[in-house]
Amino acid sequence: MARTTRAAALALLVLTASTGCTGDTGGVEGTPGAAGLRDPYFPRLGNGGYDVTHYDLALDVDPAAHHLRATATITARATQDLSSFNLDLAGLTVRSASVEDRPAAVNRAGHELTLRPDAGIENRLHKGRTFRTVVSYSGFPQTLTDPDKSKEGWLRTADGSVALGEPTGSMTWFPGNNHPSDKASYDITVTVPKGLTAVSNGELASRTTAGDTTTYHWHTAEPMASYLATVAIGRFDTKASKASKASEASRASRASEASKESKTPDGITVFTAADPQVAADSARILARVPEIVAWEAERFGPYPFSTTGAIIGRPGDAGYALETQNRPFFPGTPDAVLLVHEMAHQWFGDSVTPESWRDMWLNEGFATYAEWLWEDDQEGSPVQDHFDAAFADDDNWAFPPADPPTAADISKAPVYARGAMVIHRIRQAVDDDERFFAIVRGWTKAHRHGNASTADFTAYVEKATGQDLTELWDTWLYGGSRPAPEG
Repeated sequence: MARTTRAAALALLVLTASTGCTGDTGGVEGTPGAAGLRDPYFPRLGNGGYDVTHYDLALDVDPAAHHLRATATITARATQDLSSFNLDLAGLTVRSASVEDRPAAVNRAGHELTLRPDAGIENRLHKGRTFRTVVSYSGFPQTLTDPDKSKEGWLRTADGSVALGEPTGSMTWFPGNNHPSDKASYDITVTVPKGLTAVSNGELASRTTAGDTTTYHWHTAEPMASYLATVAIGRFDTKASKASKASEASRASRASEASKESKTPDGITVFTAADPQVAADSARILARVPEIVAWEAERFGPYPFSTTGAIIGRPGDAGYALETQNRPFFPGTPDAVLLVHEMAHQWFGDSVTPESWRDMWLNEGFATYAEWLWEDDQEGSPVQDHFDAAFADDDNWAFPPADPPTAADISKAPVYARGAMVIHRIRQAVDDDERFFAIVRGWTKAHRHGNASTADFTAYVEKATGQDLTELWDTWLYGGSRPAPEG
């Protein structure tokens, strides 16, 4: 996410209602799955007892009425013997639910949806077993408003809607294990009135028109955290092409490859969508997506997904840009620096996803550092000048980037700029750019399509550098006050 367009508070989600799954288990063996994963800031977000492997979401959207009718088919693996388990779902009405094709009892308490399987399937919910849950639901998806008036969840636009989920909003449009630590593949099928487009993550598998509706099927093969899932519905000018796969090529070689991007049969699919009101203004920056992806791949490692691109809505569609997987969302035409930031998140946040929301600095610190690198390389603005400016800014010393005091702080300045300062201090400690970028590429490779914590990162860097960096971590990552300037 770009801090410059959504700085400050996020709501603290604390769901204290009982899940109603204690006591009688209805004859099903095992114990209830936990109603939360004890995230440091959102303790009741996510659910325990299972790991989702795939979401198949079928959405029928009426944009004029702002109404959704949907079915979620969730494939998961039990991590314990389960008598019941929870899904996160806000505000929508559940019409029916089943587990392994047998009806399941449903209980609602706040944002917690508790499913108690039929007693006849006890042998299918033992630890290690894969099971399928189907939830049919409908209603008017909510927009969640944070204390700073920024919005997430299902946001209405001039001619449709856009779903943005960081950190909690995905539960407003589909039930799931809504925590970044549980990643899954996705199929998202969206039916909309003919004349509108539905853009989502991954690759467009099919588009069919029947009568007065059109159905778009999007497939995401690589694991994705729920907060990165999106659907943008409206009138869009779309374009699909092939970009050459990023390599360690020189700038001259990259320029040559870019000129042939539409002819590369085995390249990365570039799919872009822009609202007609901003399409002409956006065309030039969207044309730079392959160039920016290749530039970042040289520094961060191979692009981690099979498709890339961007979604550009109108100014006012949201108050911020977001790194929705494969194609970030922008409310209006971004400049190159903002595009670099959100595309960097495809490595940092989307492929290497934080273990918990306390680790968000790993997303934003690297994405901010990508901005500094770009401006150094493209505009002659040295990284050290950005570091010095960030060092002098009092806002960046409000709290340690690896330990925001509350959920309202996880998108504030220290997470971004001071996080980037941590990365630069590592670079200075290594004192060898070739080795430094090899370490960065090794990090994205080691945790590709997985989750990682701050502890994972510090241990990795110390092993890769062969240095004890305790003083660096204590000062820049966890320190409570600004150190004296050097020199």
